[in-house]
Amino acid sequence: MNKVIANMSMSLDGFIADTADGIDQLFGWMGSGDVEVPTAVDWATFRVSPASADYMSEAMAGVGALIAGRHLFDITQGWGGTHPLGVPIIVVTHEPPADWPHTETFTFADSVETAVELARKAAGDKNVVVASSKIAQQCLDAGLLDAINVDLVPVLLGTGIRWFENLAKAPVRLEGPAVVEGNGVTHLAYTVHKA
Repeated sequence: MNKVIANMSMSLDGFIADTADGIDQLFGWMGSGDVEVPTAVDWATFRVSPASADYMSEAMAGVGALIAGRHLFDITQGWGGTHPLGVPIIVVTHEPPADWPHTETFTFADSVETAVELARKAAGDKNVVVASSKIAQQCLDAGLLDAINVDLVPVLLGTGIRWFENLAKAPVRLEGPAVVEGNGVTHLAYTVHKA
């Protein structure tokens, strides 16, 4: 069965974006190496260290669908209709856009439960990635998250948007991590302990 995995780049002090949703300090590692990792879109080819390239290539090949929140969908402008992973996208929102033309790859769901159900079906035997802080929190609270992958960046932002700030069912025990050291990033993969 496929897994539902939350994945984010995060500062050492727990932030996934600055107060203005900026990610420049957190995504620099994606262009700091010599090995190209292509994606489904021309504008998002990564250049990372060999260790990060192996980690990213394997992770990306295992993704069959992505879940995002409406806020991320809006600030990325729907990735221009194609996410870099090139997989179906399920957007959790109570107000789907009325004129969104890319309905062949984007689906809008009104709850995380529905989004996970649709994403698992779309992903087939591949994994589902959750790429939104609030949606990841809701999935964790609902018992729907199987793993948390952190791309830990050696920077202290001091303030910003935290990844798991408002958990309703804390503490949550994690197992692991599997660790991959890249240039300017440490990849940590945890399994969510389910009682």
